[in-house]
Amino acid sequence: MSTPRLPLSRRAALSALAAAAAGTALPLAAAPAARASAPAAPAAPSAVPGPGVPGTRLPMLVDPTDPWHFAPHPAGALTTRAVPGGLEVSDGAGVLATLTTGARTVTLRGPRRWFTEQKKPVLDAFHRTPPGAGWGMSPGGGAWSHHNGADADYFVESGRAAITLAPGRSRYSLLPDRAIGDVHAAARFSFDRLPSGAPASLGLVFAAQDVNNHYRARLVVTPAGEVQLVLEKELADTSTTLGPPVTVGTGFRPFDHWWVRVDRAGDLLRARAWRHATTGVDDEPVNLWHHRVRDPEDAPDAVLGPGRVGVRGLASTGATVVPQARVYDFRIDAAAWADPPVVTHSTWVRVLPEPFEGTWTSAVEQRVRAWAGDTSPDALAYSSMYRPFAPAVTDPALGGAQVLGASGYSAPDDAGLREVGADFHEYMGLPWTFPSGESVTAVPDPKWKGNLDCSGFVRMVYGHHLGVPLGIAADAERRYLPRTSQRQAASSPGVVVARADDAPPPLDGLRVGDVLFWNDPDDGAVSHTGIYLGVDQHGRKRFVSSRKTPDGPTMADLGGRSVIDGTASDLYTDKLRVIRRF
Repeated sequence: MSTPRLPLSRRAALSALAAAAAGTALPLAAAPAARASAPAAPAAPSAVPGPGVPGTRLPMLVDPTDPWHFAPHPAGALTTRAVPGGLEVSDGAGVLATLTTGARTVTLRGPRRWFTEQKKPVLDAFHRTPPGAGWGMSPGGGAWSHHNGADADYFVESGRAAITLAPGRSRYSLLPDRAIGDVHAAARFSFDRLPSGAPASLGLVFAAQDVNNHYRARLVVTPAGEVQLVLEKELADTSTTLGPPVTVGTGFRPFDHWWVRVDRAGDLLRARAWRHATTGVDDEPVNLWHHRVRDPEDAPDAVLGPGRVGVRGLASTGATVVPQARVYDFRIDAAAWADPPVVTHSTWVRVLPEPFEGTWTSAVEQRVRAWAGDTSPDALAYSSMYRPFAPAVTDPALGGAQVLGASGYSAPDDAGLREVGADFHEYMGLPWTFPSGESVTAVPDPKWKGNLDCSGFVRMVYGHHLGVPLGIAADAERRYLPRTSQRQAASSPGVVVARADDAPPPLDGLRVGDVLFWNDPDDGAVSHTGIYLGVDQHGRKRFVSSRKTPDGPTMADLGGRSVIDGTASDLYTDKLRVIRRF
């Protein structure tokens, strides 16, 4: 298949984005508040608006009330001023653009935007063989952690997760995301035998600060085969019944499967249970809730805040026959982080066709004037179009290949782990010939399609969409953006803003759009890269990168806070080593 050397043109990308924006892609929206009141309880994932971005989960929004939209651009005559390492260009409204000698990247003043992220759905069907004890890595949800009992009491086999129970001992498996507020989740449970002497139960846990502070909807199987659903709160290791036992079935037999659904919207908690259909037809009773309570209306301080979700297994004290607890599916169909990351500013990031030579020429002036009123996609817009809930966009010039849309990191392997390897053209499923003259002639392995690793993400944004010339190998003359993060840190086109060997470099020269590089905590070599987005609502410098734990590009904190000015315990603060400007 013949593929072009040039990236998708800005005109083609803009046309595709404009068409998508006419539907649901990147609409104009009013400024989001830092926090929002809890939304109504969701009936489906799309019904949950993210706090801080009313009514939407879209990764980027533009403020239509910004006076920028109603003013001339540029606002009057242009003046220039030499600044360390480059040139600052101003008009009657202030600084318009900043150029760096030796770099193509230019920052410009534009309309105000918000960059944010909300939690994407998670489905764990346990189709893996983890390399050690435990449940391993959940797709998009992080690694399961286990509490109480030995590691060997938690295992995965034959498409199910299992807990070996012991009388009177609660056992927990929890996902690591502590930021989940409102949630719409379900799990499919079973036991391999009928308990004797005392009941056994499996609970769907949510809002868990730890095992002693959480809500749970507990499916109870009695020795008589009765199936009950109880809604409880554990606070400071003391259990309170919020909804008393409701009999949802009788005649339980070993290996019968039952679903439990929980729904939280602020202080409103709902739960239901139903027998799993063996016909493959989804028979969830969507209009039935066995429990619907507020916790409690007269004591709002007792309401649990954001927390983790997971599973609790228990064989009650006195059990003489203890079944094995089994989980066949665990689903977070929709969830909202109570305090999602939000970066707000009016900086846009463009790329010159050639590096700036330090001289204000008529050609450079013409380019800056054209950009002054330009709202076509820039580096930050393109980076947003691979994060969760970004809509898919295809390019007819590339045979209908998808060129934009929410990306994964890679398909999990048999152990449930994710591999490095997805470059920009592999996301599109295409072979490629690069401006460097290097070629990938084989059609990429399908496992990479729709995925981007960290350096592939940076190449997609700055190379494919914005025209920084691409290669594969390191280039001593730094003409081409190479494939791996290690090579990019060493020999990318442009300039080094800051570098350090054994500690984070200074951040005083940092600008929005700069490319960041981190060392591996084990071997000390550069192993990760991302793009600096700006300062978030808490005053922290936040970046976007593609990562294994959240399965794709993210500006959020699952698997490590996406900040470079946090504490020494923050991986991406402690291990930052190189800052580049392409």
